[in-house]
Amino acid sequence: MAEIVLYHHAQGLTDGVKTFADELRQAGHTVHLPDLYEGRTFATLDEGIGYARETGFGVVHERGVQAAQGLGEALVYAGFSLGVMPAQQLAQTRPGAKGALFFDACLPVSEYGEAWPAGVPVQIHGMDEDPFFTEEGGDLDSARALVAATDEAELFLYPGKVHLFADSSLPGYDEAAAKLLTSRVLTFLEPIG
Repeated sequence: MAEIVLYHHAQGLTDGVKTFADELRQAGHTVHLPDLYEGRTFATLDEGIGYARETGFGVVHERGVQAAQGLGEALVYAGFSLGVMPAQQLAQTRPGAKGALFFDACLPVSEYGEAWPAGVPVQIHGMDEDPFFTEEGGDLDSARALVAATDEAELFLYPGKVHLFADSSLPGYDEAAAKLLTSRVLTFLEPIG
């Protein structure tokens, strides 16, 4: 089974992120959950982004990168929104990556290299009208460019406007979309390990 490092989103290591990790564990996978916020969680996205800004996005990002250093190399790197930053960097730059899972975000491949690494499959998931994913940061454009650049990338769009729709502890949780996301993730992870 796969060994996964799962990075939380800007609201912190919420119960919903923990529940998602537990679902992967129930399927037999090993999941590491680094806490980039040192125990803090936030009720709103704005509060969480404010904390990351105050702490320094670079500091939060570096905590994520450092959290993987004590682990083996054969890892799947996964992240929700803010957590995609360290997940994508490690998937692109750390030798031995087995795969990547990006939820609600995707950065341009050029952030961490010239091309997506060969032999590293990736899934990107987001809602088709989520303004954070489709408009503000260009995440959807980055995801489409990644899919166009390699046959090892898949993009899944779900109907809706919610950011962090797969976090069962948040008000915007979309159960049907989250179940489909989880099913697709488990299928992706099945041959890895």
